[in-house]
Amino acid sequence: MPSYTVTVATGSQWFAGTDDYVYLSLEGTAGCSERHLLDKPFYNDFERGAVDSYDVTVEEDLGEIQLIKIEKRKYWYQDDWYLKYITVKTPMGDYLEFPCYRWITDEREIVLRDGRAKLSRDDKTQILKQHRRKELETRQKTYRWKEWHPGFPLSIDAHSHSDLPRDIQFDNEKGIDFILNYSKAMENLYVNRFMHMFQSSWSDFADFERIFVRISNTISEYVMQHWKEDFMFGYQFLNGCNPVLIRRCTEIPKKFPVTMDMVECSLERNLTLEEEVKQGNIFIVDYELLDGVDANKTDPCTIQYLAAPICLLYKNLENKIVPIAIQLGQNPGPDNPIFLPSDATYDWLLAKIWVRSSDFHIHQTVTHLLRTHLVSEVFSIAMFRQLPAVHPLFKLLVPHMRFTIAINTKAREQLICECGLFDKANATGGGGHVQMVQKAMKDLTYSSLCFPEEIKAKKMDSKEDIPYYYYRDDGIKVWEAIKRQETIDVIHIYYESDEVVCEDVELQAFIKDIYVYGMRGVKASGFPKVIRTREALAEYLTVIIFTTSAQHAAVNFGQYDWCSWIPNAPPTMRRPPPTEKGTVTIEQIVETLPDRGRSCWHLGAVWALSQFQDNELFLGTYPDEHFVEKPVKEAMAKFRKNLDEIVNTIAERNKNKKLPYYYLSPDRIPNSVAV
Repeated sequence: MPSYTVTVATGSQWFAGTDDYVYLSLEGTAGCSERHLLDKPFYNDFERGAVDSYDVTVEEDLGEIQLIKIEKRKYWYQDDWYLKYITVKTPMGDYLEFPCYRWITDEREIVLRDGRAKLSRDDKTQILKQHRRKELETRQKTYRWKEWHPGFPLSIDAHSHSDLPRDIQFDNEKGIDFILNYSKAMENLYVNRFMHMFQSSWSDFADFERIFVRISNTISEYVMQHWKEDFMFGYQFLNGCNPVLIRRCTEIPKKFPVTMDMVECSLERNLTLEEEVKQGNIFIVDYELLDGVDANKTDPCTIQYLAAPICLLYKNLENKIVPIAIQLGQNPGPDNPIFLPSDATYDWLLAKIWVRSSDFHIHQTVTHLLRTHLVSEVFSIAMFRQLPAVHPLFKLLVPHMRFTIAINTKAREQLICECGLFDKANATGGGGHVQMVQKAMKDLTYSSLCFPEEIKAKKMDSKEDIPYYYYRDDGIKVWEAIKRQETIDVIHIYYESDEVVCEDVELQAFIKDIYVYGMRGVKASGFPKVIRTREALAEYLTVIIFTTSAQHAAVNFGQYDWCSWIPNAPPTMRRPPPTEKGTVTIEQIVETLPDRGRSCWHLGAVWALSQFQDNELFLGTYPDEHFVEKPVKEAMAKFRKNLDEIVNTIAERNKNKKLPYYYLSPDRIPNSVAV
């Protein structure tokens, strides 16, 4: 009688093993096997991290094995089991791989196909077509869209982390408990003694050092020492944790009436302001989105304030970007003066602090929350709903969706919900952050997520003109590596022509889900409704992978570096913006900055958000082998080699730099949005 050798690999996560009854049956082109008992209580098989082998004898040859069915029947209590993969050695000596990488919970059964990636057009037998259809029907019932706030991209229909499908939950929910992590962070940073001191002001700038943790040779310490200097203020627009707002100025806006007389002493080329603009030496950052946003009113004892400043910057003869004019509101007038470097020291310093505070709000809510977290969740939900596990694009994308829905659900549960942690320290808490996302949706376009296009649209693409824009330089390298090896190479393996792309109904449903539910069907978003060419598909997949990995890394993991020195990134301001010059004092600035309690909550937040997960997987590292074909594995190996070269290039550039830029070094880019 024919005999098959079946090897079963259990995950290495905590509690991944099972002591339940486990049955297996094989289904081939010539028939089905009987149900075989593989494990039962006290057999000690399927332990955490174990690889167990069994001989399965059948009455007659089953033909080509197409499906494996695994059933788990409860022995006593709920005992979830994480199945990594199954391999089958046939009587002819052939090896078949059946990737799973899923949890089997309760009394459930799962049906696995072999690991070769297939488009729907490749399935010829009814049994495979039916399996494919049933998998998507089940997923679409499990992964449902829901509107969290009007105008937001839709998110997962789940009230809490525990409501999510087990496969996308964190392995250890305590590890992503925001309340626990923030409290731990404040304890680790030795600031918990201040965390309840709301309304208690610091006495001066030096007093902030009482909650500042010095870690030798870090960017944060350099920021603390140099934050008042104009070069440091300008540098952050290029390489800080929000390096996405600066653009070359082609015309001074009418709402920002800066004159030559105002800035003449800041210009170094003996040119007029208009001539400097024409030569491309003037840059602008406009926080218009904050205009009209309600400030946090959740604490009646502390009035909090927001501003919507405009900042003009200049590239000096040393190629440094420095500020030359700041207006703290959108409407010019006598009570909205334009502050200048030639003004009194504290006037100019407070104006810069207001810009840094506004930058913090845009960074947290738009750059970080909307444009990486919420967008990545859209990609994740659409993938689970429309791409079966056997689809090559599911296999390509699933490492980049790891824990994304889980972290966002936990954030909605504890962080950005009503009365959540975000309300404690941020001036945009209490609903302002919701207004900001709603306003920012109009600028969330497909082209703005295409990294090279967005850099070019802001006229920031010239390395010769702007030589120290490391975010741009490293981002382009990573974008090109993803596009060449991780998308184009894989696409050409499975899509022979543009016609095959057009005919892939599952791909088109995936694209449509993102457009209709993620972008709310807004035509102006520029998101495609269909993909018709391999070239367009390569760009689309690069947008997804880059956004979920590199873009999130660039704007997330530098938060402690750049925001831990409170005066450099105040999360709230307790006095309104100044309406006249010559009146600002050091006492007024300290009274404007966050109180002790809010400072500590802020510090705990930026520390916790800047930490990698304990089991972090970085770009190009894919331990779950969803692909089994040799050509794809070769493409991934080439991708990793290219990433290693980028790592070495960045490390060489950063040598001996006081301000190294490493956020887009591939060895520091997690595969997915998971923190």
